[in-house]
Amino acid sequence: MTRLWLSAAPFLPIRALLFGGLLALFVVSCAQDEPLPTPNRPVTKLAQPKDVLNEPLMVALAQAKNFHHKADVYLRDAKLDEAVAAVRHILAIDFPAAPETEDVMLDARARLAKLLITTGELDGAMGIVDEGIGNSQRDSFFLANLYTVRGEVHEARAVSFDETDADAARAARKDAIVAFDRSIKINEALLKSLPREPVE
Repeated sequence: MTRLWLSAAPFLPIRALLFGGLLALFVVSCAQDEPLPTPNRPVTKLAQPKDVLNEPLMVALAQAKNFHHKADVYLRDAKLDEAVAAVRHILAIDFPAAPETEDVMLDARARLAKLLITTGELDGAMGIVDEGIGNSQRDSFFLANLYTVRGEVHEARAVSFDETDADAARAARKDAIVAFDRSIKINEALLKSLPREPVE
């Protein structure tokens, strides 16, 4: 039980920040360029075209958040298969095209792959990871994290080969290092691209 919960726990703060940040951005984007309420203009108003265009994304994000919550509950009850199924549902959500969609999907793939590592489904975990990497359109923290999970899959493969195939175990560990290095390079590039505050 402890092992199952720990396998998913590191992602919980990240996931909360992701969904919380996306919801906040949505609220801010809807509020921009809107005049303040006046006696002749009520606070409530009809939806504007840009609000309607964002609604499909918000609905999809809410669905993803709910499936993550379901997975959390199942994990607390040690129902790993049900948790895996809940996270798989996120990959089937009809998200509109948006940068946020890629982040949410990469995050879901990382969590699903880690759950599959726990169940010993290493080939399935690698397939989930590689599909996400192959479909990514830009470097991001979430892509870097998926490379980290790819390294963890290779690590698990190495452990499975330790007692039967030393050469395969060494090769898997080498592949793990390659994946971790790729994650490190993506994060380093992202850090360099961030604006730096002037030193006073």
